[in-house]
Amino acid sequence: MTTRPEIATEANWLTGLAAAALFAVLAVVFLGADLPSAAGFPGSGSITASIGYAMFNMGDLAAYESEQFLVVFEIIDVVLVAALVGAVMLARREEGSVRGALTDGGRDIRRTLENDEGGDD
Repeated sequence: MTTRPEIATEANWLTGLAAAALFAVLAVVFLGADLPSAAGFPGSGSITASIGYAMFNMGDLAAYESEQFLVVFEIIDVVLVAALVGAVMLARREEGSVRGALTDGGRDIRRTLENDEGGDD
């Protein structure tokens, strides 16, 4: 029979109070900050098109100088691809691993154990 979990109130009150205090400090700082209005890009050119022109080495067609945007774009691309490869490697099933057994409900291990128990007698 299971029992109902009990809440550890001592740790939760202290952590909650610290989180509320941090939120209050950040709210005061952000609401009190005097930020200028967004300037944007001058003219009617497309920054997306400028980045595309820079990627294909056609910078003379770009409305804006976009080399700095291209560097940031490529850095983000490399980081996201590395994260995707890492996620795939972590999620990949290996033959005969416990992870593979757990994802199929353990049917193969159960069959193997049942067959081994029957042969050991």
